[in-house]
Amino acid sequence: MISEPIIRVALDVPLEKTFDFLAPGASTADIGRLVVVPFGTRKMTGVIIDLPEASEVDAGKLKAILHVQRALPAFSAEELELFLFCQRYYHHPFGPIALNAIPPAMRASKPVQPKRAQILTITPSGIAALPTLPARAVAQRAMLNALMQGPATAAALKSRHERAANTLALLRGKGWVIEADAAQQSVPSSGSSPSFIAGPALNADQANAVDSITSALGKFAPLLMSGITGSGKTEVYLNAVAATLRAGRQALILIPEINLTPQFVRQLALRFPDAEIVEQHSGMAEISRMNAYLHAQSGMADIVVGTRLAVFTPLPRLGLIVVDEEHDASFKQQEGFRYSARDVAVFRARQAECPVVLGSATPSLESIHNVARGRFAELKLTERATPGALLPRVEFIDLNAARTEDGLSLALIAAIDETVKRGEQALVFINRRGYAPALVCGQCGWIPACSRCSARLVFHQKERRLKCHHCGYQTKVAAKCVECGSHELIPAGQGTERVESALRARLPAVRIARVDRDSTRRRGAAEKIFDAAASGEIDVLVGTQMLSKGHDFSRITLVGVVNADGAMFSADFRAAERMVAQLMQVSGRAGRAGLPGRVLIQTRFASHPLYAAVAVQDHARFAVMALNERQQAHLPPFTFLALLRAEAKSLPVLEQFMTAAADEARALHPEAGIQVWDPIPATLARKAGFERQQLMVQADSRPAMQQFLAAWLPVVRRHETRAVKWSIDVDPQDV
Repeated sequence: MISEPIIRVALDVPLEKTFDFLAPGASTADIGRLVVVPFGTRKMTGVIIDLPEASEVDAGKLKAILHVQRALPAFSAEELELFLFCQRYYHHPFGPIALNAIPPAMRASKPVQPKRAQILTITPSGIAALPTLPARAVAQRAMLNALMQGPATAAALKSRHERAANTLALLRGKGWVIEADAAQQSVPSSGSSPSFIAGPALNADQANAVDSITSALGKFAPLLMSGITGSGKTEVYLNAVAATLRAGRQALILIPEINLTPQFVRQLALRFPDAEIVEQHSGMAEISRMNAYLHAQSGMADIVVGTRLAVFTPLPRLGLIVVDEEHDASFKQQEGFRYSARDVAVFRARQAECPVVLGSATPSLESIHNVARGRFAELKLTERATPGALLPRVEFIDLNAARTEDGLSLALIAAIDETVKRGEQALVFINRRGYAPALVCGQCGWIPACSRCSARLVFHQKERRLKCHHCGYQTKVAAKCVECGSHELIPAGQGTERVESALRARLPAVRIARVDRDSTRRRGAAEKIFDAAASGEIDVLVGTQMLSKGHDFSRITLVGVVNADGAMFSADFRAAERMVAQLMQVSGRAGRAGLPGRVLIQTRFASHPLYAAVAVQDHARFAVMALNERQQAHLPPFTFLALLRAEAKSLPVLEQFMTAAADEARALHPEAGIQVWDPIPATLARKAGFERQQLMVQADSRPAMQQFLAAWLPVVRRHETRAVKWSIDVDPQDV
């Protein structure tokens, strides 16, 4: 008979099962808490999900826990419900979902003692002293007035007021300010909401959008806010957040890229000068990320801004969720737990009974389809926010006739030169980093390939290296061709480095900055470039998709697009949708502040229907055409997909596993409306030394897909072997 309590723990392991341990002193109040347990030869952090009366494991084999992380808050019932939803829908183990939803610093195997934010409050004597302060005590009065609104962190006060440290020390010495007790620290201010500094006057569309969002506060309402680029979506977000904070609730804002965080946080800080704003993204230092997470969880943070992982940030007063650029593929996690932050955000909004605003100038076809079916309401912004600002004029440079140098047409180079001479800025977009996609032997045609991937090595001229952009392998550039011995190795194609180099050679007086993953690798590098561009220290920005969304540079009047035709040759059925969205988004960077904008797109297919939609910046027209094609082809959003992805060092072993998985699927005799395809090589058939294959399942309805996966995946697990890594991807974004 076991006298000590038993706890059931979910661990961060790729297994559906949970594990039982002995836990002296544990109680049902510990459900949802993190716990450190012995697991084989390791110590692992898990989540307590139950206290069963008995265990299926023999009493003598149960191990005792090492310790419960009681210094950290437990997962709430709502958070556990969210993880269960993800487990059921994405068919991923509960443990990895829950453990990867928290910052890494909270998963330590030793007791975690987070640095508690110093939260200050005004005392009765401070309240009494406030009216008696002399006129010269400006700093003291400002600090006490801020605390009259409710408890605030010392860090927040110091960020708002000059000489705050000295003033706080003085006020504490007088007994007018003290550290808040535990109850006050966990309860948000009951005073007035953070102040909001109004921005530019809203136009009719923006005002209607704000009214629709604010009237939905307190109830679940999925809203798709679509509009042309530069239509002022951010201003709508800010006004909606202001209404949310006035209602005593918290706001969660999801953005697609880490490099967009600084400018968004800066905008929020300017408009909400005394609000508690925290960030959540993987680029943060571990301790900073943990402290921000705990600050949000305590209810003290007013606004959380982050990338897709921020969707799991606990917010006890959640009142509004914003998903900016909701169409962006960055919101879908592509490894491990393959969730869609956009879709999880909609579920969270339902949980919290609050509106969720999905904003984009180029909405995803799935969201447009949800509007058509009545699942989402639509808010439209039909004109640019800046008075007099018009959409840019889009022109095409026919590469079949135009002369080019290093991939740049003479017309584009001349346009850039003219733009800079007028004192304006230009942006050159090419969605490929490096100098050239490949080196080619001019004699025999040999191309250096990655030894670990089925991909060519990309030439980086500045470092004189060949790099694989898939696995990270790199090597020096060979002095001669390994096949024929020729020294004639020629860069083929263009990347950001080559475009930058070509522009510097032809326009030596122009100030150019390159923005891609290589040039912004160091923390703060991207922000530094964007700040320089905003202040006019840069004339031309050359970069990848990092430049295509979210940025608002008032002096950019010319956008040039190089190598726009790449998506024309993709086998992915979403390639056209992504291409149009990307081109419209990057085109929208031009002419946002009243100056006429111009877009030059280099292409060999100027008459293609996709370019016709881009030319008039009419995403709705494209969406109608694309949705008709998808319906005829029985593709999402009219059907539902799941991909079984697998990889192994040995191709025969991989093929054996995939064949068995396909046979098991067909043995289930799937009902009408379910189609199981044959296993095929992945788009990148070999990566980092692993052979890769995928098997697609297609269903006519979401319930049918979920029912099939629930029956099929347990059978697939019977064929598991250490030699094969596999995962299921529900609603895949790259097929």
